[in-house]
Amino acid sequence: MKRKSIYRILAVLFTAVIFFTACTKDDQDVKLAPKLSTAQLLSVTSDGATVVGFVIAQGDGFVERGVCYNTAPAPSIASSIAIYTGANTGATFNVPMSGLAYATTYYVRAYATDANGVTIYGEEFTFTTLPVVPTLLTDAITEITGNSASTGGMVLVDGGALVTVQGVCFGTNPAPTIADSKTSDGKATGPYFSALTNLKGNTKYYVRAYATNSAGTGYGPEQSFTTLIDKPVVTTAAVSLITKISATSGGEVTYDGGGTITARGLAWGLTADPTVEGTVIAGGTGTGAFVSNLTGLTKNTTYHVRAYATNSAGTAYGADISFLTLADILIWHVPGDYLSLSYPGSTYKNWDPANSPILMNSPDVPNILEGYVYMAQASNNWKCTSLADWTGTNYGPGATAGTFSTDNNAGNILATGPVYYQIKANPAALTYTIVATTWGVIGDATDGGWDNSTPLTYSPTSQTWSGPAHLKAGAAFKFRANNAWDINYGSVNHDGKLDTKDNNNIPVTFESDYIITLDLSHAQAYTYSTLSWGLIGDATPGGWSTDTPLSYDATNKVWTATVTLVSSGGAKSFKFRANQAWDLNLGGKGTGDGTADNYAADGFTAALSAGGKNLGVPGNVDGTYKVTLNPVTFVATVVKQ
Repeated sequence: MKRKSIYRILAVLFTAVIFFTACTKDDQDVKLAPKLSTAQLLSVTSDGATVVGFVIAQGDGFVERGVCYNTAPAPSIASSIAIYTGANTGATFNVPMSGLAYATTYYVRAYATDANGVTIYGEEFTFTTLPVVPTLLTDAITEITGNSASTGGMVLVDGGALVTVQGVCFGTNPAPTIADSKTSDGKATGPYFSALTNLKGNTKYYVRAYATNSAGTGYGPEQSFTTLIDKPVVTTAAVSLITKISATSGGEVTYDGGGTITARGLAWGLTADPTVEGTVIAGGTGTGAFVSNLTGLTKNTTYHVRAYATNSAGTAYGADISFLTLADILIWHVPGDYLSLSYPGSTYKNWDPANSPILMNSPDVPNILEGYVYMAQASNNWKCTSLADWTGTNYGPGATAGTFSTDNNAGNILATGPVYYQIKANPAALTYTIVATTWGVIGDATDGGWDNSTPLTYSPTSQTWSGPAHLKAGAAFKFRANNAWDINYGSVNHDGKLDTKDNNNIPVTFESDYIITLDLSHAQAYTYSTLSWGLIGDATPGGWSTDTPLSYDATNKVWTATVTLVSSGGAKSFKFRANQAWDLNLGGKGTGDGTADNYAADGFTAALSAGGKNLGVPGNVDGTYKVTLNPVTFVATVVKQ
């Protein structure tokens, strides 16, 4: 009950009580003038409401009670009325009204008529009936294909409230609702168009227009239709087992389009998007996966393949996949008088082709042999051999610089040193290039950005280039020679293998100091690695989840950090780990059983082992410590500051 109505009733009742208590016994037969109140309005719906009347004073009695109502003020019994038909045993009477118009404002008053035909009225109330859901028309279905159709609708009656969205809903069961698939086609008045897409072929669908207002969602009459048979859906399998003359692919028919798959297989050829009009390998019928073996291919040739599937609607294709058959892998050896001094500790021997660096081609560049050779002497003699001995063709200096002679008496090629050379040879043209290189890292992950390389240093013992660099997270780097872009390498897969493909920058996942190593000493198998060190453990600020990075001291070639360590009475410990992962971690010598080795107060020097035991805080004393790691000698020092 509305508060205003309650106050009104209480005021009337209070007045009546005062009046009656003021009467004396001699006044008890006095009749009060008839008086009526419209006390309350209840249960307003879209087509009805209930009005409560209250008889304050009945006078000589009422023969009829009810409510009168109209869409204009001051309704009377000459307007529409609803007569009270209940028992007249109480002062209040509830009169329901029905058959009202939705979303319409009404004026209403209680009334009562006495035996003399005199009618009195209560106070006037006003109310607005609720809106109803919209009424719609659903358009016929047109433009039916195997996976689409066109329809639409129109809101005939908005239900007395703003339509917020309209469209059609559809599904494979009768009486679809907006809980099924649906379109949203705005809220403008008038007819609207709806496109049904992503349908299944040869399938019956049911469609109803819908529109939503504040009263809810209304639906139009149901329409139904059946899609045509659609083309199949087929995927092309990745190409594998590639050789010089063969490969394996295939595909999978994942959807039959509502029809029967009468043929499937693999179309292939030398041009993109091959079709069934060209060369095919039949793969049977029906849905599912199939394997196709390609044979009789030409080496070092690019081919294209596409899976196909056919039903009564036509032939569909999977994605075009290209691949390159393998080329002949050709290896030349680079013997000379430079090997013993240039490769200390290796198996290389002077003038021994079998124990010399090699040049090799690749499937990507089959006509050029390439390799890197270090020549440490001031004057270095070398040549190439086609075999791992002297029985094959030997390549010495030709008549002009950069050319080979196949005359075994041609002599040797001279190169100055010490230099790390890139050598390329073209066997067909009998030409070569030899380029002196020094290497570095470059990129927005490095301090030099993309303009200046951070240099690396060559080690004849390890036959690698390496050096420290601080790398920033969220950026990338790559390797280049001679602080120029003529020769550079990155990694498409970021897997430690180098390549010269486009978009092959190497991303950095976390910021740290790194030792970066570049290995170009294995022809056509160039690799790289990055190594950083940090502290991990519940004794460290980052706990067992976040590494505390160590900085690289290039002068002393150690990793170090000044860090707060917390012992908690010997309950906490720490270890060293590389690259924020557990693949390589160092601890105290022992079984690594999770218990911590304890050490004397103020500091310790400890021999480490891979995967060793946790290290305890010196003397179990909390404090600030300088921690130093030498991962080459596997020694750590921890000194209280």
